[in-house]
Amino acid sequence: MRIIVLSDSHGNYGALRRVVQLQQEADLFVFLGDGERDVNLLLQTEPWVGEKLLCVKGNCDGGLLIPEMRFELEYTLPFGHKLFAAHGDRYHVGFGTERMAWEAQHRNADILLYGHTHCRDARYEDGLYILNPGSIGSPRDGRKPAYGVISVSENGVLTNHMDVPGAV
Repeated sequence: MRIIVLSDSHGNYGALRRVVQLQQEADLFVFLGDGERDVNLLLQTEPWVGEKLLCVKGNCDGGLLIPEMRFELEYTLPFGHKLFAAHGDRYHVGFGTERMAWEAQHRNADILLYGHTHCRDARYEDGLYILNPGSIGSPRDGRKPAYGVISVSENGVLTNHMDVPGAV
């Protein structure tokens, strides 16, 4: 299973659409918030993605354009894996991921997805795959805009970052 993880587009609809078009063979897209207007436009221009898209609400999202956006989500994956995703602001991820990691483990998840910081993060810690894809709109880590890729198979989980094509 291939999962594309996106976050924090903040008005950069073009980057969001480029990634989705490039990765349209993915099994699942997870948007981690702060780009509700961009996602809404994407659903209008690329309606097929709606069948594969999960969204969480960021601190800059109103929840009016996409009412099914939730503050957090849990999703069961093949091969006995489970992900827990939230934007991260409610768990104060700017000060560390400990609270959010505890919540993921409490929910028996082994994959944790978060955004909000606009900084890439990919690691395995205490039985938990932790991934922040960075920002596809406005990164704050001195790197190019990025998104995350997760591969889940019977052999395990692999997380990675990809630069947004055409981004400066």
